[in-house]
Amino acid sequence: MPKRALKDFTKGVPIKSLRDGEMLGGQVGKDKVLLVCRGEDFFAVGSECTHYHGDLTQGLLVGDEVRCPLHHACFDLRTGEALRAPAFDPIPCWRVERIDDKVFVRDKIDFDKTNASDREQKQSDNAATNHPSSVVIIGGGASGFSAAEMLRRKGYSGHITMVSADKTAPYDRPNLSKDYLSGDAPDEWMPLRPRNFYKQHKIELMLNMRVASIDGKKRTITLEKGKMLEYGALLLATGAEPIKLALTGATKSQVMYLRSYADSKAIIQKARAGKRVIILGASFIELEVAASLRTRKVNVHVVAPDHEPLERVLGPQIGKFVRDLHESHGVAFHLGETIAQVKGRKAVLKSGKTLDVDFLVLGVGVKPSTKLAEDAGLKVDNGVLVNEYLESSEPGIFAAGDIANWRDAYSGERLRIEHWVVAERQGQVAAKNILGLRERYDLAPFFWTAQFGVEIRYVGHAKKWSAVKIDGNLKSKKCAVTFRRSRRTLAVATVNRDLKSLEVEREMEIASRT
Repeated sequence: MPKRALKDFTKGVPIKSLRDGEMLGGQVGKDKVLLVCRGEDFFAVGSECTHYHGDLTQGLLVGDEVRCPLHHACFDLRTGEALRAPAFDPIPCWRVERIDDKVFVRDKIDFDKTNASDREQKQSDNAATNHPSSVVIIGGGASGFSAAEMLRRKGYSGHITMVSADKTAPYDRPNLSKDYLSGDAPDEWMPLRPRNFYKQHKIELMLNMRVASIDGKKRTITLEKGKMLEYGALLLATGAEPIKLALTGATKSQVMYLRSYADSKAIIQKARAGKRVIILGASFIELEVAASLRTRKVNVHVVAPDHEPLERVLGPQIGKFVRDLHESHGVAFHLGETIAQVKGRKAVLKSGKTLDVDFLVLGVGVKPSTKLAEDAGLKVDNGVLVNEYLESSEPGIFAAGDIANWRDAYSGERLRIEHWVVAERQGQVAAKNILGLRERYDLAPFFWTAQFGVEIRYVGHAKKWSAVKIDGNLKSKKCAVTFRRSRRTLAVATVNRDLKSLEVEREMEIASRT
């Protein structure tokens, strides 16, 4: 069937057809537009999320915000600003005019011009506030980038330095195991921002550089090459590093890990030459790697000690669903197993079974990169301990992302979570608190995984649960799975129930703030 033409908002929309809290999709010229009614106000904004083009007409309204159903980015209806990662770019806005019983969408608003004086005022206000003289960010991943971007967005005019051990400027790490690895995303998709972004925003980017030590009292860091940098505030965003495993008989060239852009490229090169891979581990990253390599026609075997993949995180029901999905695409599972040794092109499992193999991808977990923090005397316990403002035990030093251990406002438990969106949002909150805005980090953890065209979204965090409720049907690939303990919802995983995922996230936020 041909697609229905979108409503032309320039011709007017009857006010009575759009009640308070309702959204309507349409167009202005060639642009897809979302028209929203909030009380007596009407807003017209772009209807595509600037992260991965999610349809905002299928999203959730929260006050004067609209949230994306795909990856939970959040936008301001009045300004289009991307309020919450993973989106950083704003959505466009249009002027809305009310005439008699209709509203008309008119010309696009140029906020670059209208907000120029506001930006100048923010920058001049820096001199009158207690902002740090300079900010140093150690780490060039999700939290480090989002912090630097937010500092500039909030008008901070001091010097910003990002010191990254990576050879590449900040990039879209989730894609390393998904579309990029499968060959569906080109290299130009990967940078979070083009290189000239850092020059334009006066962010000094020091790549392929490691920090040797931190002196919290003198507020300095020393690079491995000996150079010393002073800071007014410091953000530790060093992330985590893969746990390395010694496999008897395996050569160095056979064993691969996936953490960096370079790692993903190396696996792609291996997949071009070798068509038999063993993936050791059945976590999200490893299963995404399995799906991506199957797309490249690689013969994939997953070896893991679990009864079902993802069982420890998502329970046996979703675990079996995921295993069935992979097996239907030719992935072979060897569960309750591990690798005893490798003999050339053969891998021997503990059961004695032998598998042909050209290369191996190991995913047995990661550990937070806390050595710098420990040596600096910060309080560390499964990550850097931070308060609700993401500040460490040393004043002026903040931590965000995989390295941060914070007390979750919803569950009351201390958490350290290795999720991309969590890291980005913590970087944004840390940046605001570096500027003295005193914003609590009280957002619900969120992540997604994509495997063979099926996306699972997960809100909350359930270490242990006593009851699981499935609303819908996993086999039909449309359901919500709720994890509970003592009648309290800990987390919800959804498949093709995107609005439900957004609603759960909002409910957890409300509970965290009451």
